[in-house]
Amino acid sequence: MKHLVVAATLLLASGTVSFADGLFWVVGNRATGKCAIVTSNPVIIGDIWFGDGPYKSRADAKLARSTIRVCPPVTPEDEKQEEGAN
Repeated sequence: MKHLVVAATLLLASGTVSFADGLFWVVGNRATGKCAIVTSNPVIIGDIWFGDGPYKSRADAKLARSTIRVCPPVTPEDEKQEEGAN
């Protein structure tokens, strides 16, 4: 019975950790003057001056980034760099 309880606890803990996977945030970087899409909850300090999200998909985050006034438009070159980083 102990083994079953331990196994259930480990399964529940690993499921909770993986729940955060697959989320995206839009962050503004003051140093670069650009907005980036990241996969971890941003800490608003230093050059990171805002964070918006979480979003369930990268496409949702890209759409949100395009509607945020302080985010400059993404150039095709920036788009290629983003795709290459993933």
